[in-house]
Amino acid sequence: MKKFNIRKVLDGLTAASSSSSAAAASLQSGNRENDLIQETLQSEHFQLCKTVRHGFPYQPSSMAFDPVQKILAIGTQSGALRLFGRAGVECFCQHESGSAVIQLEFLVNEGALVSALADDSIHLWNLRQKLPAILHSLKFNRERITFCHLPFQSKWLYVGTERGNIHIVNVESFTLSGYVIMWNKAIELSSKTHPGPVVHISDNPMDEGKLLIGFECGIVVLWDLKSKKADYRYSYDEAIHSVAWHHEGKQFVCSHSDGTLTTWNIRAPAKPAQIITPHGKQPKDGKKPEPCKPILKVEYKTTRAGDPFMILCGGLSYDTVGRRPCLTVMHGKSTAVLEMDYPIVDFLTLCETPYPNDFQEPYAVVVLLEKDLVLIDLAQIGYPIFENPYPLSIHESPVTCCEYFADCPAEVIPALYSEGSRQKRQGFSKKEWPISGGNWGQGTLSFSEMIITGHADGSIKFWDASALMLQVLYKLKTAKVFEKPRSKEEKSSTEIVDEDPFAIQILSWCPESRVLCVAGVSAHVIVYRFSKQEVTTEVVQLLEVRMQCELNEVESPECGGEQASAVSTPGTSSSPQTSLPQSHPSSSSNNSSDGLRDNVPCLKVRSSPLKQSPGYQVELLIQLVWVSGEPPQQITSLTVNSAYGLVAFGSGNGLAVVDYLQKTLLVNVSNAELYGSTDPHHRQPHSPRKTRQPSAGLCDGNDASATPEERCKSPTSAKISRKINMIADHKDERRLQRHCSLPGKKQQSSVKEMKKQRTVSFRETSFCDLNARDNSFSRSRSSSVASIDRESREVISSFYFCDWLSKKSETVAVPSLWVGTSLGSMLAIALTVPSTPEQRMQQPVGVSFCGPVVRLKGGILRMAQLDASGILLPHVYESWYEPNAPEEEREQPRRHRLTSPPSSQENPDCQYAVVCSEKQAKVVALPSQNCVYEHNITETSFVLRADVVTMTTGVAIACFCANGHIMTLSLPSLRPLLDVNYLPLTDMRIARTFCFSNQGQALYLTSPTEIQRITYSQETYDNLQEMLGELFTPVETPEAPNRGFFKGLFGGGAQSLDREDLFGEVAAGKASRSLAQHIPGPGGMEGMKGAASGVVGELARARIALDERGQKLGELEERTAAMMASADSFSKHAHDIMLKCKDKKWYQL
Repeated sequence: MKKFNIRKVLDGLTAASSSSSAAAASLQSGNRENDLIQETLQSEHFQLCKTVRHGFPYQPSSMAFDPVQKILAIGTQSGALRLFGRAGVECFCQHESGSAVIQLEFLVNEGALVSALADDSIHLWNLRQKLPAILHSLKFNRERITFCHLPFQSKWLYVGTERGNIHIVNVESFTLSGYVIMWNKAIELSSKTHPGPVVHISDNPMDEGKLLIGFECGIVVLWDLKSKKADYRYSYDEAIHSVAWHHEGKQFVCSHSDGTLTTWNIRAPAKPAQIITPHGKQPKDGKKPEPCKPILKVEYKTTRAGDPFMILCGGLSYDTVGRRPCLTVMHGKSTAVLEMDYPIVDFLTLCETPYPNDFQEPYAVVVLLEKDLVLIDLAQIGYPIFENPYPLSIHESPVTCCEYFADCPAEVIPALYSEGSRQKRQGFSKKEWPISGGNWGQGTLSFSEMIITGHADGSIKFWDASALMLQVLYKLKTAKVFEKPRSKEEKSSTEIVDEDPFAIQILSWCPESRVLCVAGVSAHVIVYRFSKQEVTTEVVQLLEVRMQCELNEVESPECGGEQASAVSTPGTSSSPQTSLPQSHPSSSSNNSSDGLRDNVPCLKVRSSPLKQSPGYQVELLIQLVWVSGEPPQQITSLTVNSAYGLVAFGSGNGLAVVDYLQKTLLVNVSNAELYGSTDPHHRQPHSPRKTRQPSAGLCDGNDASATPEERCKSPTSAKISRKINMIADHKDERRLQRHCSLPGKKQQSSVKEMKKQRTVSFRETSFCDLNARDNSFSRSRSSSVASIDRESREVISSFYFCDWLSKKSETVAVPSLWVGTSLGSMLAIALTVPSTPEQRMQQPVGVSFCGPVVRLKGGILRMAQLDASGILLPHVYESWYEPNAPEEEREQPRRHRLTSPPSSQENPDCQYAVVCSEKQAKVVALPSQNCVYEHNITETSFVLRADVVTMTTGVAIACFCANGHIMTLSLPSLRPLLDVNYLPLTDMRIARTFCFSNQGQALYLTSPTEIQRITYSQETYDNLQEMLGELFTPVETPEAPNRGFFKGLFGGGAQSLDREDLFGEVAAGKASRSLAQHIPGPGGMEGMKGAASGVVGELARARIALDERGQKLGELEERTAAMMASADSFSKHAHDIMLKCKDKKWYQL
């Protein structure tokens, strides 16, 4: 695991270097209150690293399968490798160059993989460790790699090039052999044209000494490796795409660019034995069939008891316009055409034996599509597919938002799984998933984890993310609440987005009560409750909210705007500016007197009865309506609280609070009315409107008219960190309506045209257009308060429900709603919630505006609450109960609230409010509202996401900045504990989906199809090796097929070849040094010392020790030989003396 270079801050140091002098003064004033709080979190509790990556490999380009280990490898266009074993065994690797992986070859049952890249390099990966590493690399300098082939149980890799030559690499040492097959020797001497790149290499299944070489032009050569010459040459008019052998080695099949398949007998090179066009129309007059699309790949697999399988992709007729990509399975006289949802990248046939010279017995086909992985069962009638156990459906619809919940209640996951299991599709193969290699990790985490993803089609998926795995639990379709237009003409003209009107924008979920609240891009909010009983809803409960267009706009003080007329301070009335619930669908046709749309929702609610299965069921639908021709602004913040039964949401116009139990609107106020007479901003009348430029975060990437300062404004109003706002589009629309003097219908069509040009789609392609601007966007932001104040509109950016002490005279905490805005203001609204369930359903909830509490630089991102001892107060909630149970069987809801300790005369403050903005964080004592700690998080960048998280030993603030830094701050003292330059903001997708969770976990969408999980916890980092699964497991290679008595007697079996004698340095010599450069990888001998573990590590260390002692052993052997020679000489000399003296008397000696 790559360990990042982490810049940690010593615990004894304060944040004086990055904090202002005012912060230092506040620290001194707050020492008395905080001396008693002992913080346990230290910098050694944090360590940042990647853990696992889930989802489908983005932009796949190649695939390989180990038939003995049963491991699947997929390469991508960005140089990534994804390895899959059994369910839960996955691994991600990355080539440093980032070049596309063009081919993969397993060293079958050896725990190694060879990858060939588009930058003409080949790499050897060691899979015998939990985190695979590169052992060797070889970079070709003069030729481009086009095809590779590694025979089964061979250490010699054939590499074909664009020039038509074939080089041979020893995969053990990754050195080139001097044996080279040159293209001009392979083709006929009379040929005057170059045959093109090598597109295929394979050895004859029955004779390893015969190599079949396919050139792009249509020439195939059978090369004799021993004699170094071509035995046969086969020529066809059309280009070749692939070649496949019959296992007996007497025939092979070629697929061509005109949609034909040619079958050749190896001893009859004059013409093909058979030519077929699988999808071509056979003319009656005997003419040549009409050409078809190229057959990109063909595989020829035999069975012992039946007809062979011929499997191919492509080859469809050109007149099949609009037909989906197909895989064709030809078995005997039957031909099955299997349509796929996406284009086919590659496919492999899984067979019972790894030996190419035996009956293959195919049992499945792995089909790699551009956005999916499909396994087809060849053994069952109808070719059903296997049920995929991997979480590869994250991108089924583009992900628009994401939330991560670690340490959630244990009973939630089984409940969701129980209801979600009924949603599974039927008709899958009865067999087990055939990719079953590897073993699960031994270590586990002590807490459960969940991920919730919102999608562009309005669906929501719940995922079990425990123990570094990912499994879908439950899927919710929010679009069922609305009427679906049958055609484009029937689309409602009131839609404010042309594509994906049901897309999910924000999620708010209470795990304890299982209440779910979602906000969509069409300015709608839906409240769901979890039930185990099926119900049929005759009429969906609808509440239409008329949020007035903003009467005032914020102008910076230096603009010199006149002070707006005083706005009446909201009183304590329970329903200020409430609009009564509208009946539907009659309100959908309301228009004002001047023809402008008024009181019209963006989506039409379903009029027919809605059958709701067990699981999440609609409790209430809230829709914002058009006001005097102005479309409703998109919702920028959302929260739900089950203890109070309230939902709060805000936009650029203001905020609304809805009682979802009584189905009533409690609060509907503009941003200016939140402040009352204490409004710190200078506001000017909204009408006549001034022409304004669209928000910088959403303007077109090619807009050169915007100044750098305009492009670098604070993104809070656009909610880059959590959601995508389309305020810019509405501004364009209103500007067009204001300046154009067209008839009504014409004007509406022009508006729709402009929306089509300016609408920001939730599909991932829209974010790619902004990438070029994102770099400057994150680097050149202004850090001055004036630039923040210059934002043209104040937006509600965050909410937090809690019980707090608003006054020093109060002794009991009261329910309240904290409101954060994009201009850095935190305001409070006190709530009076009836105490008993009976009163709660009959009496209204009281509302009282308390005004601003604290102001920060930058938009407010997160708020939380600590008790007097610095412990995070959990949100108040109500435990889950069955909402559809009869009244007599229904349990009384239990409200959970953590009461604060009573205040003392010495220290009247017994609570602390934690507020984090784009620029700084503050800790405010309550109820005195004194700022006791302050820390400037960043001066040159801005915070995209901030969360107050619970660690094993304490509480911290976790922040992700636009410059790529991930930081943690202790609470309540705001000491920096971690600061890592991890990931620069290269894609808006990352900013939109990045989220922290408890216990040091975080995630983001690293591509449109993949979720990357990371940890910033030292404890998880230390246990990561144990939790990761193992790819390689010791398995015996199956026995080779029996040659039989007569084949062994008459030489009819497979012919082996000693490739060492042909390709070794002794026989072939050394290759040119300028041809390729050998690069030792980090996973080589030195890397193995620290990377390998277990038995593999012991073997590696033993090999290293043998290499180091080899010289000593050689010297010992030479010394032993010398001693033996001396002993022989002494023995001979003694024997000669004995013979000389044996006949003499003793006195003659």
